[in-house]
Amino acid sequence: MVRQVRLQHRVRHEEPILLPSESHQVDYEAELAVVIGRPGRRIPSDQALDHVLGYTIANDVTMRDYQYKTHQWLQGKAWDSSTPLGPALVAPDAVDSGALDISLRLNGEVMQSSNTSLMIFSVPRLISLASQFTRLEPGDVILTGTPGGVGYRREPQVFLTDGDVVEVEIEGIGVLRNPVRQEKA
Repeated sequence: MVRQVRLQHRVRHEEPILLPSESHQVDYEAELAVVIGRPGRRIPSDQALDHVLGYTIANDVTMRDYQYKTHQWLQGKAWDSSTPLGPALVAPDAVDSGALDISLRLNGEVMQSSNTSLMIFSVPRLISLASQFTRLEPGDVILTGTPGGVGYRREPQVFLTDGDVVEVEIEGIGVLRNPVRQEKA
C-alpha cells in the first residue's frame, strides 16, 4: 500500500533544496528512510520491524565543508531547507527493506546506484541500536546510510549548484524529486 503523506519536515517532494551562501560543498546522499510508528526503548532486532510505520525516501543533503570543520558531523547535516523526504509513505509489508534498488540522478545522470541488501546495518539492527540510547517515538525518522557515489568522493568532486534537479528513486517507494536553488540572503 502506498499513501501520500505530509511528514512534518522542512523540505518535501518537488520543493527546492536551498543552497546556503555559507557553504560551497553541498552534497547529495540517497537514503532509505524508516518512519517509526510505535514507540519503544531497547527494542530487540527480532521485534524492530513491529515498530515501523512505513518507509519513504530521503536525500541526506550535506554541507561537506561544514561537516569537516570539526570531528562532529552534525553541523554538516542540520541546515534549514535541506534533507527532503517523500514523496510517499509505503507500508512496511509492501516492500522488503533489505532488498530494494536505490539510485540518485543529478540532472538525469546516475550518480549513485545500489541495493539496500548492501547496507552495512539492516533496518532491524538500526532500530535496535537507536532504541538503546533513546526512546523511539511515532514520527521519528531513521536514515539508513548512503551508497557510494556521493559528490565529495568523486574525482573531480561534484556539488549541487543553482538550477540542478536531484531525483532519488527507491524501488517500490517512488521518486523524490527536488530542484536546487541558491538561498536568498
